[in-house]
Amino acid sequence: MLTQDRAHAATFPLTQEFMAAMLGVNQSTVSLAAGVLQRAGLIRYVRGQLTVTDREGLEAASCECYRVIRDQFERLVGGDG
Repeated sequence: MLTQDRAHAATFPLTQEFMAAMLGVNQSTVSLAAGVLQRAGLIRYVRGQLTVTDREGLEAASCECYRVIRDQFERLVGGDG
């Protein structure tokens, strides 16, 4: 969601390799998580292109971490950078 906030678009390039590096996990973990989110209808992920298909649902499924990080970023940087 933070990447979508910066991209200002529902669809943006984001590889599983890059997501794994950002999160400090294996690529297979990213693949598993992306599959779960796709089956829930929250995202579509095809060949390095991620589309958020249900933003409200994705926010509801996420922990409070997203809002805390987003709010702090906006407080420190202002707006959406």
